[in-house]
Amino acid sequence: MEKSLEKPLFPPYLALLIGVIAISTSAIFVKLSNAPAPIIATYRLVFSVVLTLPFLFWNRGALGEIVKMPKKVWLLCLLSGAFLASHFLLWFESLNYTSVASSTVLVTLQPLFAFIGGYFFFGEKVRLLALTGGLLAIVGSFVIGWGDFQVGGMALLGDALALMGAATVTGYWLVGQYVRQHMSSFAYTLVVYSATSLILVAYDLVLGYPLIGYPASDWGWFFCLALFPTLLGHSIFNWIIKWLNTTTISMGILGEPIGTAILAYFILGEVVTIPQWIGGLIIIAGIYLFIRYNQTPKGVNTVESESAAASPEKLA
Repeated sequence: MEKSLEKPLFPPYLALLIGVIAISTSAIFVKLSNAPAPIIATYRLVFSVVLTLPFLFWNRGALGEIVKMPKKVWLLCLLSGAFLASHFLLWFESLNYTSVASSTVLVTLQPLFAFIGGYFFFGEKVRLLALTGGLLAIVGSFVIGWGDFQVGGMALLGDALALMGAATVTGYWLVGQYVRQHMSSFAYTLVVYSATSLILVAYDLVLGYPLIGYPASDWGWFFCLALFPTLLGHSIFNWIIKWLNTTTISMGILGEPIGTAILAYFILGEVVTIPQWIGGLIIIAGIYLFIRYNQTPKGVNTVESESAAASPEKLA
């Protein structure tokens, strides 16, 4: 991958902060909906595609880019969509068995997998002080959820599902980190969200989940999930992953439990405990150390191509 001297128009780290705030709403909306987990995941992505499609009229280059995508890019986007679909199914299902705090803490332990994946697939090496910050933030996550973790029974199943959700979403970011060096953010996001939607719909049909018949309140939560944590969260991450690698984004996402705990206090009436306050401060300190001392790997600090339609050919 070639490294560009140009810089993005919007600061990537500020975009990362906005995205983390947006995804902090996800677990709240899922808890407020009474629909089955696969249905919530399906309409989150279906509505995201519906809200994204009109922008093709203002981005004709993306349409041409999608039409010219080689087979390898399609396969990679399908793989990315499969990872994302698995992530949502696993995480949303986990919320039926364990608490918001436990599930959110475990699903945001993505750096554990990102450190390994970044090293083996991209040759990324994390500096010692940055690694220390990363481990510190992970410790902070456990501090937040420690008093809420339950051992045994269905809660343990929910915790396991959330941890698998962390692994699958890391796969999604790793594929995106590679593909986004050659593909515009809008085209990649639209294709992957569409692939994820088709996979989830097929999953619902095979297992017999009804696609209609849900109350108006549920449709409202589906829309909120599409607008906030998806379009203002995941879509922003799809854009900045061209400049910030999977490990850095995963580190930023460790801040999600903080936002979720605050929202759970105001919306769900859950009490913010002293361990949650302490864990939040530890996470913030850890993320600061990681971002302050982490070196951006070569090939990641590139810029959005102006000639997006020609980019996919590099993967042919």
